[in-house]
Amino acid sequence: MATMRKRLTIAMLTTAIGLSLVGCGAAESSPKAAESKSPGSTTNATTSNKPVKLRIMWWGSQPRHDATLKMLELYTKNNPNVTFEPEYSGFDGYIDKLTTQAAAKNAPDIIQMDAAWLADWNARGQLADISSINEKDVDPKLVEAGKYKDKQTAVPLGGNAWGLIYDKGSLDKLGIKLPAEGITWDAFFSLAKDIKSKLDKDHYVIGDFARNRDMYTSYQLSKGKGYPVTPDGKFNFDKDTWLEWMKMAEDFRNAGIIPPADVSVSDVDLDPKQDLMLTGKIIFKAAHAAQASSWDSLKPGSIGVYAMPKDKQGGSWLKATFFFSVSQDSQHKEEAKKFIDWFINNPEAGEISGTTRGVPVSSKILAQLQPKFSSADKLTIDMINMATQGAQQFNPGAKGWNNFDTKDYKTITESIMFGKMKIEQGFDELKKKSAEYEK
Repeated sequence: MATMRKRLTIAMLTTAIGLSLVGCGAAESSPKAAESKSPGSTTNATTSNKPVKLRIMWWGSQPRHDATLKMLELYTKNNPNVTFEPEYSGFDGYIDKLTTQAAAKNAPDIIQMDAAWLADWNARGQLADISSINEKDVDPKLVEAGKYKDKQTAVPLGGNAWGLIYDKGSLDKLGIKLPAEGITWDAFFSLAKDIKSKLDKDHYVIGDFARNRDMYTSYQLSKGKGYPVTPDGKFNFDKDTWLEWMKMAEDFRNAGIIPPADVSVSDVDLDPKQDLMLTGKIIFKAAHAAQASSWDSLKPGSIGVYAMPKDKQGGSWLKATFFFSVSQDSQHKEEAKKFIDWFINNPEAGEISGTTRGVPVSSKILAQLQPKFSSADKLTIDMINMATQGAQQFNPGAKGWNNFDTKDYKTITESIMFGKMKIEQGFDELKKKSAEYEK
C-alpha cells in the first residue's frame, strides 16, 4: 500500500506545483537587474557545428539567477557551438522591457512567460510554434495551458495548484480533524460555524471570501457552471450562484465567522504583522501551493494544506508557475527549442535547477529530486496531490480582462462588504462593467 501511495504521489506530482514563491511573479524580489554574457545551450547535440548565440530572458530571485547561469554553462559545455546572452532581473519592469523589445522585433530567442500574458502575445503572433519539444512526462493539464489553436507556444517550467492553507495548531487545540478525502462546500460552511462556536469573539475562521475572485471561481466551477469569464472573453458569472456566494459571506460576516470588513481589507499576505493567519486572527486562507513553504517559513511547522472544497466537481485547479516560449522573430528557433527540451528533461539540468522554478514538470525529474525536498517543500507537494483529484483545467484569463479581475471586481465587492451597495446591485454593476471588456 505504501509503495502504491508513493507511485501515485510521483504520478500526481507531474502535475507539479511551484514550490516556492519564486514561481509567483510579482511576489518575488530580486537584486538589481543584471545583464551579462554567459555560456549555455541546447538539448543534446546540435545538428550543426555552426556557432549560435541564444538570447534568453527571465525574471526571478538570486537563487534562480545562479541556477540558470550554471545550467547555461553546462549546456555550452555539452554543445560548444551554442553560447548564451542572458538578460535577467526581478519581476518589476520585466514585462514592460520585454514588450518594448518585442514591438521592435528584438525580443530574446527564449523568453520566460507568465500565463496571464499568453493570450495577448499569441493573438499578436509573437510566439513561435514549439510543439516538437518533448513533454510526454508532463501532466497534460499543464501542457494544455501552453497551447494556442492546437499549437504549443509555451512550455511549462513548474506547476501550481489552488487550495487552502490553515493553522494546524489552532485546529489541533479545537480537536478538529479535516476529512482526508476532501470536503464539500456545504460541509465546509457547516464546519466553519462549528469552529466559530469555539473561538473568542475577535477570532475568525476564514478571511472574507466576498472579494476573493479566485475563490468565487472555485465555487462556480465546482457547481458545474464554468469559469466566470470564458477563455474567449465572455461574461459568464452565474447570477444565482454569485448571489448565493455573496449572501453566505454577508451572513458569515454578521455572525463573526469571517472578520469585519475593515479587518479583512487590512490583511496582507505574508506580512508578519498584517497577515491575519500569521497573527492568529483567522485559521483558513485561500492560497496557491507555491506559497505554502513561504507561510511555513514564517510560522515553522504550523501550516497545513488542503484542497479547495468541492460540489458536483472539484474546486481546485492546476496551473504552471510560468513558461518558456520562443520569439516568433528568433533566427534560431530550432536551437532554442532544443535548449528548452533539455531544460525540462535532462537529469543534470534538473539537479541544478532544483525547485528554483517550482517543482519540476517532468515526472522523471521530480522522482529524481523528491528525496531531497524539505518538509516545507512537501507542503506544496501535499497540496498538489489533494488538488489533483478532480482538478479543473486552468483558464489563464481572457485577453484584455485583467483590470476587471484585479480592480473592478475588488471595488464592487468591497462596496458590498462595507454596506455601501446591495448584493443584487453589485451583480448588476459587474455585468455593466463587463461590457467594457467583452469583444
